[in-house]
Amino acid sequence: MRKIILSVVGILLIVASFFIAKSIIASKNKPKPVLEKVVKTVFIDTVKNGQVQIKIPANGSLVAKRRVEIYSEVQGIFKTGNVLFKPGQKYSAGQPLIRIDASEYYASVQSSKSNLYNAIAAIMPDLRLDFPEVYQKWQNYLNGFDLNKSAPVLPEMASEKENYFITGRGIVSSYYNLKNLEQRLSKYVITAPFTGILTEALVTEGTLIRNGQKLGEFIDPSEYEMEVAISKSFANLLKIGEQVQLSTLDKTKAYEGKISRINGSIDQTTQTITAYIDVKDNDLKEGIYLEANINGEVVDNAIEIDRNLLLDDNQIFEIKDGLLVAVPVTPVYFSESKVVLKDVPDNIVILKKPVPGSYAGMLVKPFDVKANQ
Repeated sequence: MRKIILSVVGILLIVASFFIAKSIIASKNKPKPVLEKVVKTVFIDTVKNGQVQIKIPANGSLVAKRRVEIYSEVQGIFKTGNVLFKPGQKYSAGQPLIRIDASEYYASVQSSKSNLYNAIAAIMPDLRLDFPEVYQKWQNYLNGFDLNKSAPVLPEMASEKENYFITGRGIVSSYYNLKNLEQRLSKYVITAPFTGILTEALVTEGTLIRNGQKLGEFIDPSEYEMEVAISKSFANLLKIGEQVQLSTLDKTKAYEGKISRINGSIDQTTQTITAYIDVKDNDLKEGIYLEANINGEVVDNAIEIDRNLLLDDNQIFEIKDGLLVAVPVTPVYFSESKVVLKDVPDNIVILKKPVPGSYAGMLVKPFDVKANQ
């Protein structure tokens, strides 16, 4: 009985092995699945060679074209005025910025002025006797002498004798000493050199101001200039009076400027040349950072494309019969995001935007704008 059972089990194993082997052989003969070809949709552009204006990028911050650092040449107490000496305060041309107490110095000026008047009055009797022809001239000078005003210019000497006589009495030296004192007295009042705004105030009313002390800064807010550094290779393209397009960093506002000055020397460290751009606008403030596009060379028979479209070996992709084909080109100028190319055949179709993972022979199809509207 045992032998019979073992025989039956052996036969069953042989039959099962036969069918398993047959199924394995059948599975190897199944046809391989056909991979579906992937065709990428791309944006295209048709080449039309023409003139390309090269733009030289630059940037910098605005500085007031007319600015004055205010210093004191005299010493005294800062007197309170009608307008507070504070940042942001506007002043008209000739309006006092700072008044320094000059009462003590004013007294010495008046004393010197009185001494000159007395010296001239003392020689009048001698002039009447010895120089009657010039007496009336000096008498008129005395009549017009006002102690509350600046001393008038001395009468012109008509002869050597008159000159020796007047000079010998010390009148000429007294006059110039007085004018020196009057000149210094005028420095106790600091006036605005032009219509502008105070941007920095380092003293307040009641402060003791010392000789040589910086008091503040004053600017004209109607006109600004921007200093930009340009590569020396573009030095020959810069022209005074050239119009320049300016814009803020976020491109929300644009301004029109022009090149006013060009430095005559090249920076030895950076090998750049400095140009200054004038710009006027009511919205501008000192310190604003702007970008500039300076007009450079005009390139004939060229096109401008994104830098990402240029391959490492100076080639770009042409779309031909639904495939990407590499075409050799000649780059002539690189900017931050663009490249100017020459030797690109007219009317060929090229990529307008880069395609990730693109390669020569890749299947592509143009993006249909109408179909996606």
